[in-house]
Amino acid sequence: MEKEIVKAQRVSMDFRLESNRPKSLKEFAVTALTRKSKPVCFQALQDVSFTVGKGEVIGIIGRNGSGKSTLLKIIAGIMKPTKGIITCRGNIVPMLELGSGFDTELTGRENLFLNGAILGYSKKYLIDREHDIIAFSELGQFIDEPLRTYSSGMMMRLAFSIATIVNPEILIVDEILAVGDAPFQEKSRARMLELMSGGTTVFFVSHSLEQIREMCTRVIWLEHGRIRMIGQTTTVCNQYEREG
Repeated sequence: MEKEIVKAQRVSMDFRLESNRPKSLKEFAVTALTRKSKPVCFQALQDVSFTVGKGEVIGIIGRNGSGKSTLLKIIAGIMKPTKGIITCRGNIVPMLELGSGFDTELTGRENLFLNGAILGYSKKYLIDREHDIIAFSELGQFIDEPLRTYSSGMMMRLAFSIATIVNPEILIVDEILAVGDAPFQEKSRARMLELMSGGTTVFFVSHSLEQIREMCTRVIWLEHGRIRMIGQTTTVCNQYEREG
């Protein structure tokens, strides 16, 4: 394995769910006084451990609710695990919720600088890359229109263009290769492959086994918050399909 860049050691993530959640202030007061409400613990991840080397492309598969998105958010630093340790070496670009942080009253150009700042890019860097971002997004004159006039596809194209202007050491991708129309999807896919071939370590969640087979070097299969299987892409995907 290449130089270790991400290591998870017995990572677990618990969420506290309130049973019989009160529907009114009166119910809340009665519940608080009688102590009838008991929190229920839901374990989204349980003792997840793995090591990933520089330049690996790791696919993460599993049914809905298996813990895939939770794991990505922990790797990205958005969530802190309840138990265990995860170590990441290098700058991280999470592509989880494209367009989060956008202001619909601002123009596309203004959101370019706003969203870029949220992702940690300097103003000078964004000024230097402004033309490239706009050109990749194919928004043309719409870049100076308020975001409230954009279609969802236009917003996603802008968000994708901003998020992929750097070559991060760790890239986290959650089901975003369906951005825009067919030609833009192909361009997005080519950009993703370019990042993957440039030494970037990638964690990639997709329900498309075809995409996983094409892009990933290894696969983590999550089931009910635990690692069911981890290994070479073909081996894991074949077993996942057999049990499908």
